[in-house]
Amino acid sequence: MPDEVLVNAADIARLANVGRAAVSNWRKRFDDFPEPVGGTATSPAFLLADVEQWLRANGRYVEVAPLERLWQRLRSSTDDLRLGEVVADAGAVLLGEPVTLDEALVKDVQAVGQTDGVLATFDGICERYVDLHSRRLLATPPSVARLMTSIAAASGGTVLDPACGIGTLLLESHGSRVYGQEVNETAARLTSIRLRLHGYQAQIDVGDSLRADAFSGMQFDAVVCNPPFNERSWGYDELTSDPRWEFGLPPRGESELAWVQHCLAHVRPGGFVVIMMPAAATSRRPGRRVRGNLLRAGVLRAIISLFPGAAPASSGAPDLWVLRKPTERDEPPSDVLLVNASEDLQLAEAAWHSYQEKAELPENSRVVRIIDLLDEEIDLTTSRHLVAQEPSSGYFTMSQRLAEVKEHLAAPPIVAGPRRDLTMTTLGELTRAGVVTVLQGPLKLGEDGRLPVLMPKDLLLNREPTGRTSDSPGLVLIEKGDVIASPLTASGSVPRVMTQAGAVLGPQLLLFRADPERLDPYFLAGCLRAESRSGTTIRLDPRRASLPRLTIEEQRRYGKAFAQFLALEDTTRSLREISDSLVAAGISGLLDGSLTPE
Repeated sequence: MPDEVLVNAADIARLANVGRAAVSNWRKRFDDFPEPVGGTATSPAFLLADVEQWLRANGRYVEVAPLERLWQRLRSSTDDLRLGEVVADAGAVLLGEPVTLDEALVKDVQAVGQTDGVLATFDGICERYVDLHSRRLLATPPSVARLMTSIAAASGGTVLDPACGIGTLLLESHGSRVYGQEVNETAARLTSIRLRLHGYQAQIDVGDSLRADAFSGMQFDAVVCNPPFNERSWGYDELTSDPRWEFGLPPRGESELAWVQHCLAHVRPGGFVVIMMPAAATSRRPGRRVRGNLLRAGVLRAIISLFPGAAPASSGAPDLWVLRKPTERDEPPSDVLLVNASEDLQLAEAAWHSYQEKAELPENSRVVRIIDLLDEEIDLTTSRHLVAQEPSSGYFTMSQRLAEVKEHLAAPPIVAGPRRDLTMTTLGELTRAGVVTVLQGPLKLGEDGRLPVLMPKDLLLNREPTGRTSDSPGLVLIEKGDVIASPLTASGSVPRVMTQAGAVLGPQLLLFRADPERLDPYFLAGCLRAESRSGTTIRLDPRRASLPRLTIEEQRRYGKAFAQFLALEDTTRSLREISDSLVAAGISGLLDGSLTPE
């Protein structure tokens, strides 16, 4: 029944067009806020009808779109473990196929499909499903998927993805016919339905591609793949003599090199393989024999470094390996393209096309002779060859970056005036009033896992989370608008307002979650920054941190200035790092003759 639809705090925030912190504070401030009817202590569930009634009564109601209401009904019809099957069933309804869904749900799906369109309805449902289970589904970011399929020249040909997940790469391929294999049966069915709704001729099989290859003996025009990383039980013992290992037996701890050779076994001569790889695969000692054989055979054509988090299974910065199976008439290539596209994905595609056309390469890319890579280590790390071996190029790149950063060295526009005696309060008082909640990261993380963790070094460098952990009780998930600080303020760490949600709060970090209607997060971050003392190590006691009592409008004005000051602090830190690299590249270039003093 419609009045049995359940929603959680994130759903309520989306319905009311507010942040999750606002929903949390509504529960604390208003006695008439609906009571949970299910869920857990950390993720309570509420009746949608009760929430809508409360939002209307308090002037906060935003009309719920039919697609949103349908999604909530689908979610409430089952548990999280079976939700993927229900989403696939909804797609089957839109395809006109028989399902076991409740008849009322079937009619709801059909009704929204008629009003919003079949494709828009299912894409909207899938988008919400992926958002809800992003850490479990590990979908390739669409921008990365488009880059991979473009470099693979997949459009118009037959395309295989042997670890297709929920079909993101195949959806972006524009292949004439697409094939996929996925070990998870529900994900495989969901992929098949997604592709058929988008008009693809698709064959998706269930199974482990390495142990039970569904397409044995078949070759395709292009192969794209984002395989699981760091799998120990990939089948090393039973696959020792497998004919796919043309370039050497993959080491037990290098499952990714097994995937590389599996993909190569399925691409026709002249066709491309584009595969996501962990950055460590370019330099790990056990894999150097396979890397060397790929180079000697002229199969490995390019390595492209991406941004941190581009591989959903890792918060690190992965690489794309571009491989081409030679034809009988090909002359062995003598070089490999290396690209650092961590800041600009378009650079990767531009560099690849320039490399193929033998045109001038853009910055942050370089052609390296294969013979220069065939040393004892066979280290293919892009940063090693792009910077260390080109001091003159590095010098001028650093010079340009120095000039660009200097343009941002400006103080915020503030004016002098008579001194104001501001009435002060403390975080302790604001915490007791329910304005802000203070949380602390775990003392110890799990040894393995797929959840990204924001570490103290990440906070300091203002970069993507680099830690990993497994799901366990007591973890604190970061939300957009949270303020993160280090208790040891002399560590150089700057309090930061989070602009992305989903990571786990790491050890030795404090999280401040404020009601944005009563406390501006940037204002709070500036006040926390004021607690640090130059040259002194103190432990930040959140109860004693002082804040002026200002209206929310004044806080936002001050918060804007604080944000500019904190950004200036980041800029000056970058300036120091760039100047160090500039000096090193300049001296190296003068000594090796690639630079000459005027």
